[in-house]
Amino acid sequence: MKKELFGKRGFLFGNEAIVRGALESGVGYASSYPGTPATEIGDTFAAIAKDTGIYFEWSVNEKVALEAAAGAVFSGIKALVSMKHYGLNVASDSLLPLVYLGCPFVVVVADDPGSWSSVQAEQDTRWFSRLIHVPTLEPSNSQEAKDMTKFAFQFSQKHKIPVLVRLTTRICYSKSLVNFGKIKKGKKKGKFVKKEFKLGSAQTVALHKKLLEKLKKIRKDCEKSKLNFIEEGRGKIGIITSGVAYIYIKEAFQELKIKLPLLKLGFSYPFPSDKVKNFLKNLKKVIVIEELDPIIEEEVKKFSKKIKIYGKDFFSEAGELKPEDILVNLSKILGKKIDRNLSYNIKNYKEPEKRIPFFCPGCPHRSTFYAVKKALGKKIFAGDIGCYMLGVYEPFRMQDFVVSMGASVGISHGISKASGQKPVIFIGDSTFFHAGLPSLLNLVYNKANALVIVLDNRWTAMTGHQPNPGSGLTGMKKETKIANIEEIAKALGVDFVKTSNVWNFSQFVKDLKQAYSIKGVSVIVAKGECRLAFIRQAVRKGIKLPKFKIKKQDKKLEQLKDFGCPAIKKEKGKWLIDKDLCWSCSICKQLFPDLIEVEK
Repeated sequence: MKKELFGKRGFLFGNEAIVRGALESGVGYASSYPGTPATEIGDTFAAIAKDTGIYFEWSVNEKVALEAAAGAVFSGIKALVSMKHYGLNVASDSLLPLVYLGCPFVVVVADDPGSWSSVQAEQDTRWFSRLIHVPTLEPSNSQEAKDMTKFAFQFSQKHKIPVLVRLTTRICYSKSLVNFGKIKKGKKKGKFVKKEFKLGSAQTVALHKKLLEKLKKIRKDCEKSKLNFIEEGRGKIGIITSGVAYIYIKEAFQELKIKLPLLKLGFSYPFPSDKVKNFLKNLKKVIVIEELDPIIEEEVKKFSKKIKIYGKDFFSEAGELKPEDILVNLSKILGKKIDRNLSYNIKNYKEPEKRIPFFCPGCPHRSTFYAVKKALGKKIFAGDIGCYMLGVYEPFRMQDFVVSMGASVGISHGISKASGQKPVIFIGDSTFFHAGLPSLLNLVYNKANALVIVLDNRWTAMTGHQPNPGSGLTGMKKETKIANIEEIAKALGVDFVKTSNVWNFSQFVKDLKQAYSIKGVSVIVAKGECRLAFIRQAVRKGIKLPKFKIKKQDKKLEQLKDFGCPAIKKEKGKWLIDKDLCWSCSICKQLFPDLIEVEK
């Protein structure tokens, strides 16, 4: 139970504040798929669900999570679904028709400007608002995250439409004091009531027209909403902003000792055109400050050609917006001097020496990559989304592309068919359940030639050890059936499948060679629990694990550089194993049985 969520007020992260807002709205159903920076919304629901009587689940992917929440709404229960921006791509297939069907629930999406945890691409979810026609709210701090979530539930019920709450990384992971309202005990059980359902092109067009009429009413509410507000200031230069940039602008005002007219948009779609037009009156210049794409800027430019508008010519479309970016660029536009020498510091800033990311000590994925290299040498290596993305770095360099969840299998199929080469595919267990099943079936159905290695560490480890269908636990920590990956692969008709223990290194290498030698679709389930999760359990149970040490120095130990374990180091010409970092996986001992021994 998270005590900070209860009482009169709490010091909350934005993600936690979303959950508190849902509690004050009488939420009865919450679903998600873990994806940073939104993961902790689901983690928080998981922590409180049992005590509050809410149903929560980690679904197998974001599309299913959204559909499940919609099903709860169809049964009369208030529901919230949360995901990261890439997750909305997955879920959009069902979200569009649910907007037509008038399904009132809250969709929380976290964008990641700067790609702190989303390395494939930056993406601005606000485009979806316009594509899907969903009202969109943008909080700038934890208090607003709570309040806007509560408002989103009310608004969705009033207009019978999904409402999107768009967060960004800095909102998700910044803490601020939040004043609480009353928790509303909502319905936990409902009933699906049958009614006539019409289907066909004429019905779709009719629903589209109905949606457009609904949007006219929503626009009127948006124009009057207190979530869009003006702060009076001095001068003929105004600022329009949304999200976390609002907080940074207020800080810049203090630094520059100014106070300009400021319009803060909390309700960014439908766009409050009339409010913006009124704000522009009597202004000669307007500065639009927003993260990522110039969505607000392009809207504002429609209203006046006489007003000089500053935007992405000063504030980059790429990367996370920082407080110093706003401070420095505002000072340039306004011709104001910064008291401290911030411009010099930014210009002469030197990046610190970058640390190459690496697998944890004892990580099963290290054994997997090293074994594949030993068994198969250089091949085409397909990567996917998970901890094993780190295989792209030294010392392995064994991923030729990483695109999206499950894409490793789909792309490899195209390579196999187009080139005749046989790819080796790395895909994690959670990713396999998320998006790997259809693409694996496609390999079989279209007679591909590929080796699929499912890295089964039992958890969705990259985002914080959330359970998945292979873990044996639900999101509410109830025991459930374990999905057997080997049996699933057999059912899909693969030509060869075997589960192999990554901790038995020599046998693992043999299994990899056998699997690759077979023409067709082979699957190796590389089984080995996440070592971090395993160590935590061992500590709780008081289990003492053996540590290893170098028994004898030898030139052969130079091969340990290719193994890349952070516990194994070379200092002053001698190899040693740091017993504080050693997590007892024993692979080094298996590799060099005569040179490494158990520490007594």
